[in-house]
Amino acid sequence: MSATLRLFIPPEEIRAIVRRLAKEIRSDYAAKDPVLIGVLKGACVFLADLAREIDSPLEIDFVQTSGYGKRDTPAEKVAVSRELSSDIKGRDVIVVDGIIDRGRTVAALLKYLSAKEPASVRICALLLRDGGAHEVNIDYVGATIKAGFVVGYGMDYRERYRNLPAIYFLGDC
Repeated sequence: MSATLRLFIPPEEIRAIVRRLAKEIRSDYAAKDPVLIGVLKGACVFLADLAREIDSPLEIDFVQTSGYGKRDTPAEKVAVSRELSSDIKGRDVIVVDGIIDRGRTVAALLKYLSAKEPASVRICALLLRDGGAHEVNIDYVGATIKAGFVVGYGMDYRERYRNLPAIYFLGDC
């Protein structure tokens, strides 16, 4: 499989973004023990690096949603396909996602999580699509992105390219 990849964010810039986000989260949760909830599969690499940089007590869990799968476009309806294993009732939660386009996945997750009665829920995204009508407020944003499909650093195209250490535009974007 060959595709045209154009560098968007190199590894050293990703590390700086992750450090900045971790510092903001450390500051906001200094005396707390939050639960970081990674949105599989795209946030797996980002969540691992972010958690190591936070360097204070926290718990990690994952949810998986149906969004893209092996399609080129996101689904209109989003469902949780992998449940949390942690009890988040009364806990501070930070949802960690690789990229937020319209916010439909996060909106569905907020509805899902609110039924579990957390104390608070904040959203952390490595990338946020600029210019879109976002359905939710994003509390921590690494970088914004305009048009284009991105891969690498956990994000994929048809389940490929997740292992790339940088973030790339795929194709002629």
